[in-house]
Amino acid sequence: MRSPSPTILVLDMNARAPIAALLALPLVAVLGAVVLTAAASTPELTDGMFYTCRTQAEGAATLIEETELSDEQIQNAITIYTVGAERGLPDQAMVIALATAMQESTLRNLGHLGEANDHDSLGLFQQRPSSGWGTPEQIQDPVYASTKFYDKLETISGWESMPVTEAAQSVQISAFGDAYAKWEPLARLAVGLLAAIVNCETADLPKGAWTNPLPGAPIVSGYRTGERPDHDGLDLWADKGTTIYAASDGTVNRVRCNATLYGAGYSCDIDGSPEVRGCGWYMQIAHPDGTLTRYCHMVSEPLPEVGDTVEAGDIIGYVGSSGNSSGPHLHLEAHTSHDASSADATDPLSYFADRGISFSS
Repeated sequence: MRSPSPTILVLDMNARAPIAALLALPLVAVLGAVVLTAAASTPELTDGMFYTCRTQAEGAATLIEETELSDEQIQNAITIYTVGAERGLPDQAMVIALATAMQESTLRNLGHLGEANDHDSLGLFQQRPSSGWGTPEQIQDPVYASTKFYDKLETISGWESMPVTEAAQSVQISAFGDAYAKWEPLARLAVGLLAAIVNCETADLPKGAWTNPLPGAPIVSGYRTGERPDHDGLDLWADKGTTIYAASDGTVNRVRCNATLYGAGYSCDIDGSPEVRGCGWYMQIAHPDGTLTRYCHMVSEPLPEVGDTVEAGDIIGYVGSSGNSSGPHLHLEAHTSHDASSADATDPLSYFADRGISFSS
């Protein structure tokens, strides 16, 4: 499974002069004293498992003294790498992502540059709000920006075997599609060094653990807001087909398609619309503490059946837009009883926060 967004600890380094090139990047990015909650070239994960990884820090102090790379560039390079690694992607994906960010922003999280700005491009990958990459605030979050880059990359057929510059261009659609090629050697060296010193192990989530059902997905609609007072859950945005995980251990007590249109049944195997009523394909997990979580608008019938027991991190389905939906997302509800009525709905933000889980805003 994918772990929640990685925690990245950056060394407190002395101020350094700006650099004209990024040749020092691999040395610092891979040998800083950084904890990675992700995987590089690691054993395959099964449901209910996660990666625990750490870098080796030997020799870091000398190398850090010799580099002129800024703290921001160091952190951004590591973030791009770990976001890809925590998804279980092959090293080639991180090579493509790093080469792209090196070309687009020299690994700097760029804000709006005024007259010098290219349209409304922002952030590490120069993603554009007007092209649907997210809000300006989201795009300037390095974890979000990296996540969106990998989301798009994974939709491109055959990206794994494409030349790096072709794969990068397929994501970016740049006016300078060949420009990424010059960064491939440096990006490949950086990833190779990272993979060599990141030690990863798999471990089972402990019994009763809780996890984010859709790691990294931003909230696009809240619980019972002024605009939607009858909205009994959170809407988490993600691309169609994104994996949904069981939030915790429990028993599946409902799997159903409940979509209707003007009072008549409506298929949950096609996209819904705002006119369609119901959760579409959805399922519920009754947890041992007497509470319940509900997962709505899946793209196809949920994977478990009624009566199945699931554990935290088990794959239960995939993001879709069935039922009352205007686009792909997960509608996530929390209830204080197994009845799962509107009367016992509770704010998922508080519910999950009480269990140590947070969501991206």
